[in-house]
Amino acid sequence: MSKHAFEQTRWDLTDLLPAHEGTPLEELLAQLESAVAELEQRRPLLSADMEETLFLEMLAQVKAIREMATRLGAYGALWFSEDTQSSEALSFRNRMDQRLTAIQNRLLFFTLWWKDLDDEAAQRLLAVSGDEAYYLETVRRFKPHTLSEAEEKIINLKDVNGVNALNTVYTMLTNAFAFRLEVDGQVKELTRAELLPYIQGPDPDLRAAAYQEMFRVYGESGKVLAQIYDHIVQDWRSESVDLRSFASPIAVRNLSNDIPDPVVEALLETCRRNAGVFQRYFLWKAQRLGKGRLRRYDLYAPVSESDKTYPFDEAADLVLDTFARFSPQLADLARRVFAEGHLDAEIRKGKRSGAFCMSTLPELTPWV
Repeated sequence: MSKHAFEQTRWDLTDLLPAHEGTPLEELLAQLESAVAELEQRRPLLSADMEETLFLEMLAQVKAIREMATRLGAYGALWFSEDTQSSEALSFRNRMDQRLTAIQNRLLFFTLWWKDLDDEAAQRLLAVSGDEAYYLETVRRFKPHTLSEAEEKIINLKDVNGVNALNTVYTMLTNAFAFRLEVDGQVKELTRAELLPYIQGPDPDLRAAAYQEMFRVYGESGKVLAQIYDHIVQDWRSESVDLRSFASPIAVRNLSNDIPDPVVEALLETCRRNAGVFQRYFLWKAQRLGKGRLRRYDLYAPVSESDKTYPFDEAADLVLDTFARFSPQLADLARRVFAEGHLDAEIRKGKRSGAFCMSTLPELTPWV
């Protein structure tokens, strides 16, 4: 029996924004516009020898603008994630993306000035920037790969109307897929999330059928999906390597993660040298499953069979209790996700597949 009445409900986004229309939204947009306009007027005050108090005031303005923009952008992204087929959610998200991109372009001058500042002046201002120091250091890491203000503006516009739009098309297309699978003599229509347990289940024939059905459905849109993927990859390389002069496509992500390229390469090289460990494991697993060699369908097969199922509330208790044994603080943070309605646990058509934890602002519990 569960200790708590956890239910599979949608999340509540009102901690970000009361609603996608109405007075609170219009007030936030007006406040954002006012803050941006005020900061733009102070652009001529930026200089290497500016007063530290003035710099901190402008930095606080930038932070306030980022926080307002985060609320709007996160609301749109999360609303669209809960229903990728909703034209209303898509329209709101797209409208916010366009508006926030325009604001980003208007404020480019601040980050470009900061990147271009000489090290001595930057260190003087970093010394008084408090909790914002890491943000400022992160911005300066990208200095060697930064283009002119006009070029950066063009890229921002290109991204929101190009590669980001392709990602949206992919999300809408694949999350509308429906899969048909015969289980115990009955043909079921499933979402990808509902198909996944059969792909990883103990029945080898059902695993194969589920995998084949997934490939069949994706294969029907294979040419379109391949084109989307190809253009996204080519866009990444064209911008990152050809324009921004990164050493390789992966170097962009490494810099974003504040991890040096050699560290990542050392990790990858270690994995290459130890490929035999994976091969021995798969040979052992094949023997455990009674097979000469593993099929593609058997990679995620359980090595022992179990037909035990858990109601959602009991499963939630089990996870939270496990967290608590590891760290009571971690368990308390996880309980907040439930208590504040920041968990979308329903299985339904159109919902974005896959799991994620989206942090927005430090004072807000993430949405899961």
